[in-house]
Amino acid sequence: MQAILGVIFHFFGGFASGSFYIPYKKVKGWSWESYWIVGGLFSWLIVPPVAAYLTIPDFWDILAHASDTVIWVTYIFGVLWGIGGLTYGLGVRYLGVSLGSSIILGLCSVFGALIPSIYYYYVPTAGKDSIYDLVTNTWGQMVLLGLLICVIGIVICGWAGSMKDRDLKGKGTDLPETEFKLGLGLFVSIISGILSACFAFGIDSGKSMAEEANHLWQNINPGAGEFLYQNNVTYIVIMLGGLTTNFLWCMLLNYRNKSFGDYTNPKTPLASNYLFSALAGTTWFLQFFFYGMGESKLGNGPSSWILHMAFIILVANAWGLILKEWKGVSRKTLSTIIYGILAIIISILVVGYGNYLHE
Repeated sequence: MQAILGVIFHFFGGFASGSFYIPYKKVKGWSWESYWIVGGLFSWLIVPPVAAYLTIPDFWDILAHASDTVIWVTYIFGVLWGIGGLTYGLGVRYLGVSLGSSIILGLCSVFGALIPSIYYYYVPTAGKDSIYDLVTNTWGQMVLLGLLICVIGIVICGWAGSMKDRDLKGKGTDLPETEFKLGLGLFVSIISGILSACFAFGIDSGKSMAEEANHLWQNINPGAGEFLYQNNVTYIVIMLGGLTTNFLWCMLLNYRNKSFGDYTNPKTPLASNYLFSALAGTTWFLQFFFYGMGESKLGNGPSSWILHMAFIILVANAWGLILKEWKGVSRKTLSTIIYGILAIIISILVVGYGNYLHE
């Protein structure tokens, strides 16, 4: 039952992440950097403390009593994760949206799932599964199999994206221009995949804060079990790191593109622009809110990370079908993207079964 709840929570998180960009499409007359940082202020600065306030008693005391080392290491991983988000955009620029997104998320899945397990092999930590545990146990082998199937599904989705571009170009359809540079694109994507996975490392670094939240919760509610919202206190620190990176970059773009006037431009629908940006930013944060709930149920870092990535890809591709982004492509291309989505669904079931065996 714990594994089933974990998968459900990760689905909600993946749905939030795969859907958050839709409100941004309603923003009119603003540059990308303007609506991105407005949404980001909600994602990284406003909503995380509100979520912690609503779910964790005395969360400020937990932060105040955490060691400087824990705070700074968690924050630095947040900064690195923020850089991963920015290089994600470069990967898409050089490889195209479909191919770039699939490759980066695939690399992020692999790095985020395997690197912590390798780390815990050399630095054994109570309650954490090492790569040895995964390889030598049936449940771990199922998790690794699910990871492999997920990567295969991601590759299929990326290939479908390339087929789509060829189909539409063959029909003379205008496509957004991309500076396709395979070598540079792969290099940037590897950087993005590694640094984006730093979010999972940030959670591990701030685990002592989450454990304190869990301890306080169980003192108030004896026998209540694992605290679903324990990671919300850790998110405050990680998100500040992500805000630092993105704020500096967006301010630089505002200066370079002379777009500071967007925030007060009376010629744009200011009220709705702020509203939709806030909605996008809040929705984006919800992915981590539910990620924390899912991880508390599954208890296994690699499983939680791959489920999170898989559901994001699944939902994003589903939105692509619903919004008819694949309209005009050949039957073969449409079948290919469906096969990729099915492979990701299978990977989710396999990982869920692996966690069921681990209970």
